[in-house]
Amino acid sequence: MVEGWVFSALLVAFLAFATPCESFYLPGSYMHTYRKGEVIGAKVNSLTSIETELPFSYYSLPYCRPQGGVKKSAENLGELLMGDQIDNSPYRFHVNVNESLYLCTTTPLDEADVKLLKQRSRDLYQVNMILDNLPVRRFTEQNGMTIQWTGYPVGYIPEGTSDVHIINHLKFKVLVHKYEGGKVKVVGTGEGMEFISEADTDANSGYEIVGFEVVPCSVKRDPEAMSKFNMYDKVDPVNCPVELEKSQLVREKEKITFTYDVEFVNSDIRWPSRWDAYLKMEGSKIHWFSIMNSLMVILFLAGIVFVIFLRTVRRDLTRYEELDKEAQAQMNEELSGWKLVVGDVFREPTSSKLLCVMIGDGVQILGMAIVTIFFATFGFMSPASRGMLLTGMIVLYMLLGIVAGYAAVRLWRTLKGTSEGWRSVSWSTACFFPGIVFIVLTVLNFMLWTRNSTGALPISLFFGLLSLWFCVSVPLTLLGGFFGTRAEPIEFPVRTNQIPREIPTKYSLLFVLGAGTLPFGTLFIELFFILSSIWLGRFYYVFGFLLVVLLLLIVVCAEVSVVLTYMHLCAEDWRWWWKAFFASGTVALYVFLYSINYLVFDLRSLSGPVSAMLYIGYSFIVSLAIMLATGTVGFLTSFSFVHYLFSSVKID
Repeated sequence: MVEGWVFSALLVAFLAFATPCESFYLPGSYMHTYRKGEVIGAKVNSLTSIETELPFSYYSLPYCRPQGGVKKSAENLGELLMGDQIDNSPYRFHVNVNESLYLCTTTPLDEADVKLLKQRSRDLYQVNMILDNLPVRRFTEQNGMTIQWTGYPVGYIPEGTSDVHIINHLKFKVLVHKYEGGKVKVVGTGEGMEFISEADTDANSGYEIVGFEVVPCSVKRDPEAMSKFNMYDKVDPVNCPVELEKSQLVREKEKITFTYDVEFVNSDIRWPSRWDAYLKMEGSKIHWFSIMNSLMVILFLAGIVFVIFLRTVRRDLTRYEELDKEAQAQMNEELSGWKLVVGDVFREPTSSKLLCVMIGDGVQILGMAIVTIFFATFGFMSPASRGMLLTGMIVLYMLLGIVAGYAAVRLWRTLKGTSEGWRSVSWSTACFFPGIVFIVLTVLNFMLWTRNSTGALPISLFFGLLSLWFCVSVPLTLLGGFFGTRAEPIEFPVRTNQIPREIPTKYSLLFVLGAGTLPFGTLFIELFFILSSIWLGRFYYVFGFLLVVLLLLIVVCAEVSVVLTYMHLCAEDWRWWWKAFFASGTVALYVFLYSINYLVFDLRSLSGPVSAMLYIGYSFIVSLAIMLATGTVGFLTSFSFVHYLFSSVKID
């Protein structure tokens, strides 16, 4: 039965993710060279906006369509979940040939077209175009600084007016690097030597596309004269920008003509370095400041832990062990602090099943995060591979279900002393976090469906994810639980009294909540860059810094939990289990509050209740995952600390 589950899980995972596509990218691979005059077409992705965060299809607006019809590109799981919809476009170029071409003239705009174009322009929607897997870039001048953007606006509203001008002419600049093929060729071999002659380099040479830029502008043309042209007929070039009076207004019964220019420019940029312009790291000093700040927190907490272990705990244990039995018995009557709870410290906590489930899910999420960021740090998940990062995270999460089931069931056996009920624990572990995520995403997806956004999951993908959940993740979690029943439970070093000891004093809940501020101080600077990359459409590729911050966060969470657990034990509070979990897990509360602060003060342009609900829903999912991961780190560290501490105490 178990073997059947494993085979089914691996088969479904392979069929789901092993489809050939461009998403698996390694730096330096898949280099494409083009011959002069070869036709290459640009693609268009979903329209996006930092104001609404609701993606829409490019062809939802009255744009020109390709002659052979609209064809969707193959998309991986991550792209679909991110709302990407990559289609072909009528924009095509002849490699290394400069030209100015006519595309089409629309039919007269009706009221619905005008309303939609004006709304998309006011909401600052961007057209995202792709050529040879490179997003198009544009540059603007603001306060004497040159700012780089990806994509170009649907339209714009000049200052002092309410008129909307549509972008209908694009001046493309394609940067190319001439690739020289092999200049020598073996034409024959003889004994002990080779005869080599010069080969025709043109046979193996070509052009690599290393940059893609655009200058958008609005141009008013005579629709009657332009309607006589056919698609890709040559027209006169346009100098952008043009005067406001010569721009194309959006109004009813207006015909809009779309044209474009393309210029090929030779560049010294080599193909492996073509993404450097997009991934140029800014503010590296801020990242280093964040790391140094985290190191100071770690050293401070490490000092406290050092005092606890080497001065307080070891001193007390050494004094205790040097006494004879009569003196130990007399000393037991005078003991205070953590030594008094020796008979209750390993008493089963309340809601022990929920604790086991959350620890299992936390181990799964933490493992997924570490492995994903590790591979991304070494370039295995390039932004050129759209959706690869998210796809990799989902695959890793499902495969690590076996680890989650093992951790949850083994902790359950340790607390209960028996394997009875392990199936229920395994099922709960497989459904707890994914179930919450599924409910939240279902609500958000329904909102996106009502707005006809490309961010809404297709119904086929919706049921596909359910199939992966129950055909891959759940069986692997049950398999891990089965292995957990075969593992030896962790033996407690001391016996538990039958009657619980009364707790004289209790620390306030605010004390536990306040402990999360130290781990939050480790990551809040990096959190700003991550939120900006997600919600402001920026690239995030400083995974090296992120890996360091993650490791520092794990260390801080472990130290905070140990210190707080020791303080509770010294106060004769033996109910440390949940407090150890939330001592580090409360960092998620501050992450969620910071996300709300970012929404209010940094995303002021975000408009509409649907957009706000999307942001809050996704922030809640991320915060819940952080709570489970960091809480697990704190709990496992505290459990090891308490086990070591009381294993050194001699009890008759």
